[in-house]
Amino acid sequence: MMVDGTPRPLENRGEAPRQQYGALCWRRGDAGIEVLLVTSRDTGRWVIPKGWPMKDLDPAHSAAREAWEEAGVEGKPTDRPIGDYSYDKNLGKSDAPGETVPCQVEVFPLWVEKLANRFPEMRQRRRKWFSPAKAARKVAEPGLKRILARLEGLADLPALP
Repeated sequence: MMVDGTPRPLENRGEAPRQQYGALCWRRGDAGIEVLLVTSRDTGRWVIPKGWPMKDLDPAHSAAREAWEEAGVEGKPTDRPIGDYSYDKNLGKSDAPGETVPCQVEVFPLWVEKLANRFPEMRQRRRKWFSPAKAARKVAEPGLKRILARLEGLADLPALP
């Protein structure tokens, strides 16, 4: 429901968060780990690839499929998430905000073996590599900022607890 043109979160109506799966796409750089962010289609803000559960795919491979569609990433996801975060997904368009729904995103590391030049959403998004600290400054969601900040200074992602 819209109030004065402002999206009203569905969580105010008692709706449980909807599950999504995200891919933290990473590679080893000269200064340590680098993470790949993409722009959202609606507002152009920096995010990780993420989306709804997919039939016949486990959570890690759902996240990997989103990484392919949104960023052209080919690689290997880990089966274990490194964290989760929440956000309110706008169900409208950027020029006509609608209702929002609360989402909980489980984040799976995905080591990037290759970036394709052509991928399904290539005309709708930008992608860019960042240090974890810079990526944490670029994203809006506090929980995602914390996940990214934990990666700063690591040489390899499996070093995470």
